[in-house]
Amino acid sequence: MSKRVLVTRAAEQAGKLSQALSAAGFEPVEVPVLEIVPPTSFAALDAAILRFFTFNWLILTSVNAARVLGERACRLGVDLAAAQVRVAAVGRATAEAANAIGLKVELIPERYVAEGLLEAFEKAGLKEFGRQRVLLARAAATRDVIPETLKALGAAVEVVEAYRNQVPAEAAEKLRAAIARGFEVAVFTSSSSVRHLAEATEKFEPALYRLLRFLTGVGLFREPARRRFALTPLGAGLRADVPGSLRANTLMQLDEAHWPAWGQLLYSVRTGQTAFGHV
Repeated sequence: MSKRVLVTRAAEQAGKLSQALSAAGFEPVEVPVLEIVPPTSFAALDAAILRFFTFNWLILTSVNAARVLGERACRLGVDLAAAQVRVAAVGRATAEAANAIGLKVELIPERYVAEGLLEAFEKAGLKEFGRQRVLLARAAATRDVIPETLKALGAAVEVVEAYRNQVPAEAAEKLRAAIARGFEVAVFTSSSSVRHLAEATEKFEPALYRLLRFLTGVGLFREPARRRFALTPLGAGLRADVPGSLRANTLMQLDEAHWPAWGQLLYSVRTGQTAFGHV
């Protein structure tokens, strides 16, 4: 029986990942918890494109940012390649998207996260950003690690929104159906996916993060990188596909019907009587 994998990418971007999972023997379950929509205004992005030649560096953090940049430049009649701006891209897919709009990418980090890009700048000997003008095209409501670090190094960083991520209207219903059927693994390709999963399940993201940190403290998860969690060997016992799985028993014990009885645990220990008869 194939392991079921929850794929949370936007609908228009989930295809390749789902195909790769199917080819590897998994059963992908597509539940997009975010969708790509235009920013509230293209004014800032368009203004930056019209003076694109004034920048020393362009940083692209996603395929969507590259795509939108190319579309707006075409609409404005601006030849991005003619500006000779140096380009850094977070990830090879983003670099390919940049190439598709005529840009030559000079820097790709080994780790496809903001911190990885900053490490790549350092390894390339690009530590001094004094009087360097940097354009960062990205999604709205994104971490400020890159602009804050570059500003601290002396760069003049201009951040423009190329698009927004939002929770699809049908996400909560689809997610409930997927949970009811069960899945062994969930795939998140961005921090915004995690944030929107919290929204789709009507959970408060900081509280959800604190819960995951608590479960890390008791050994069920580990946090190999900030806000990224993975099961430990102990936590793996909660998976449905492992020998001696505790998943079914754990779900039963955590069912709301058992909550009053757990509150009478001391009564049961003192008397030897079932707690269910005392609630």
